[in-house]
Amino acid sequence: MEEALEGCFDAAIVGAGIMGLCTAYELARRGKSVIILEQFDLLHRRGSSHGESRTLRLTYPESYYTLMARSALDLWKSAQREAGFEVYKRTGQLDFGAADHPGLQQLIAACREHGIHHQVFGREGFRQKQPRIAGILDLPEGCIGVWTEEAGVLRATKACAMFLALATRHGAIVRDNARVTKISPGWKDSRGEKSVLVATGKGSVLAKKCIIASGAWVPRIVEENFGLVLPVQPLHTTIAYWEVSDRSKHAEFLAGNGFPTFAFYNEKYFYGTPSLEFPGLIKASIHGGTPCDADDRCYIPDVEELKRIMSPWMERAFGKNVRCDAPAMAEACMYSMTPDQDFILDVLPGTQEQVLVAAGFSGHGFKMAPLVGKVMADLAESGASPEVPLELFSLQRFQRSAFGNEKSFDPVKELSTLSL
Repeated sequence: MEEALEGCFDAAIVGAGIMGLCTAYELARRGKSVIILEQFDLLHRRGSSHGESRTLRLTYPESYYTLMARSALDLWKSAQREAGFEVYKRTGQLDFGAADHPGLQQLIAACREHGIHHQVFGREGFRQKQPRIAGILDLPEGCIGVWTEEAGVLRATKACAMFLALATRHGAIVRDNARVTKISPGWKDSRGEKSVLVATGKGSVLAKKCIIASGAWVPRIVEENFGLVLPVQPLHTTIAYWEVSDRSKHAEFLAGNGFPTFAFYNEKYFYGTPSLEFPGLIKASIHGGTPCDADDRCYIPDVEELKRIMSPWMERAFGKNVRCDAPAMAEACMYSMTPDQDFILDVLPGTQEQVLVAAGFSGHGFKMAPLVGKVMADLAESGASPEVPLELFSLQRFQRSAFGNEKSFDPVKELSTLSL
């Protein structure tokens, strides 16, 4: 029988998704006492950290994310070495779209700025330099492609399990099915040190810092406890897998055989991964979704919208190499979107600097998780972090503009499936 929750800790982490686990690992690795509180079973499928694959790419229109992804990649590799097994599979990345697309042009500029080795080519150049891949996934007429070698696939659930194991190896305590009911700053522990009371249905703990990293549930927890409304909107999204037409050619689509992760920049942003988790299937989906309630959402994938939007594009890109009439399988997932699609990594105002929040990862944060964990650990320890430009991830940016950070391209337009 599980003991009632009690005790005093350096940090209480709310949420055992990838962000909470990476934060717990980083703090525990530094010798801090840590407890992780998860409202559901460990490694559950209700949030945004489950599943078999996520893309890790260095290519971004925002140059700060290019630097962050490169740092995160180093941390992924370091964690793999410590764990003794791999969760990252290198494949290469193909970004493509209309030659004048501002997001794609900014991506190229970011590669040049930060010395990311890349190749830019048109349709014929792609066919000459990557003939095997072009025979499967061809650039549409009028498009350019950007090829980068350092990119690949992360095994998502396996990665969560890895950081869970590493965090507990360094002494972190984990309690699942422990829904947080109250977070109250201004308490003192047995030594008279300023602490936060974190209450659950299984008991309460005191911690010097509380870090809320519970994905789409962050807005509810923050509003219920502190009366603050965070600009984070949960979205219901659908992940789709498409069948290779000729199973005898399945090997050409494998992650281990050089087929890349990919992203298409146009009015809509499509992305995909090689065949990895399901033999004979590749993943290709739309970045976006429809607003939902994290506690009361539909778990049924929206296959009809995929057929309407994705199928015509799949046919143009893959031709007869993939069955494009409908996905072979699909599953529901969830994003937590901010207006500018940038993260929130900050101390909550009015909490005596005792409560921190990591939220709004907007469908592209998983790859950054080890770096986010390092940043949140820095903030918990010192209130600052040299790892990222924190001003871009602060809550104050929404006081300057409800839309957050100004972008050289319109992220709301890129997320056009919000209006479906």
